[in-house]
Amino acid sequence: MQPHKGLPYPQRAWAIATVLSGLVMAVLDGSIANIALPSISRQLHTDPASTIWVVNAYQLTVTVCLLPLSSLGDILGYRRVYRAGMAIFLVGSLLCALAVNLPMLVAARVLQGIGGAGIMSVSSALVRFIYPPEQLGRGIGFNALAAGVSAAAGPSIGAAILSVAGWPWLFAVNVPVALFALLAGRRALPVTPPHPHEFDYASAVLSACVFALFILGVDGLGHADLRNASFGALAVSVLLGWLLVRRQRGRPAPLVPVDLFASRAFTLAVGTSFCSFMTQMLAFVAMPFFLEYQLHRPLHETGLLITLWPVMVALMAVVSGHLSDRYPASILAGLGLLMLAAGTGSMAMLGADASALDIGWRIALCGVGFGFFQSPNNRAMIGATPPSRSGGASGAQATTRLLGQTTGTAIVALLFGIAPGVASRTALVVAASVALLGAAVSFSRLREAQQARPEGGRASPNVMEPPG
Repeated sequence: MQPHKGLPYPQRAWAIATVLSGLVMAVLDGSIANIALPSISRQLHTDPASTIWVVNAYQLTVTVCLLPLSSLGDILGYRRVYRAGMAIFLVGSLLCALAVNLPMLVAARVLQGIGGAGIMSVSSALVRFIYPPEQLGRGIGFNALAAGVSAAAGPSIGAAILSVAGWPWLFAVNVPVALFALLAGRRALPVTPPHPHEFDYASAVLSACVFALFILGVDGLGHADLRNASFGALAVSVLLGWLLVRRQRGRPAPLVPVDLFASRAFTLAVGTSFCSFMTQMLAFVAMPFFLEYQLHRPLHETGLLITLWPVMVALMAVVSGHLSDRYPASILAGLGLLMLAAGTGSMAMLGADASALDIGWRIALCGVGFGFFQSPNNRAMIGATPPSRSGGASGAQATTRLLGQTTGTAIVALLFGIAPGVASRTALVVAASVALLGAAVSFSRLREAQQARPEGGRASPNVMEPPG
């Protein structure tokens, strides 16, 4: 089979615009509704605890559907799964905007989550076929930029929309963007070769149970009255996960990509990715409390300071994507995580007399490190897999991001339940420690590069993390 050469211009530009527009919406909708929960609670006459399911329903649905839909991408072709996901996301967004009660809104968010999972599960796989192998890092950089900035900027964009319109517009704004992606994707997206095999329905159900129980269990650890039930859910999740892995072994294209973890490059890239997103959410959830309660910053200043993080991610993601086509991911990703650790660790050491400049450069350093890490590591993860398993790698990438974020959020909640007076500062210390662990894992990939270097030759990024 001839290696692909990517898409020609201008089709390549239209294709990446299509993929990124869908990814931005799918990631953004995971956090954009958070700020509107009080308004939704008042207008739909529901209690705040029940309204939280507007957020949880989407996140939970996306997480449990990612791997099954990425497997469908390998079977049917990534373009078909992406466009189907976009159509479902469009319908779900429209129903969210038209919802008149909480059950209807939550049901529409579930539908929206299925569509969002279809988009996210194959976005990186599509990028692999949009760009030629030697420019894969550039494409992954755009992908990382879209995902990183959207996740970080969700509350800010939500606040901007709510300042001029009601909460239904948080979902209605998706409709024109989704229509563009559907129309543009019809001709622009690459037609990837399907790899027909039977879809494993039993494993899909088992996978959904594993991730649902894990997320609910981790989320409940922060609530004292739910802690025993949470430990039970986590224990059942581990047991079902063990059964799922056993079921997947030996299959030619397993739904849960256990075959890909035979690659050390892929396994270490997944591990470092989990650490980075866990660090991100530890810091993101803790920083507002730390800035307002420990450093006594007003709300508007806190928002402006935290915005430095997504701004620096935007500046660095594309730059690091270009660099990842030339230099080993282990070095670039490791340096990014060291910067992230330095930013969060130095933030935890600030006292109440810290100036805005003292705070700002530390948050900016976090954003630089996070943006510098993502593109090289994502390139390594996708590039370490055969083209026929790009869907599995793309699904694993998105699943790792969500699980890392969920775990980080749950740890902050647990710290507030145990020691509320020092929880935010402790969370930043934990974030720095996790980032340092991720950096150590990333740098460990250097040994593999040295072993793979030809005699008398120079190691290249393609030796350590094979490109597509």
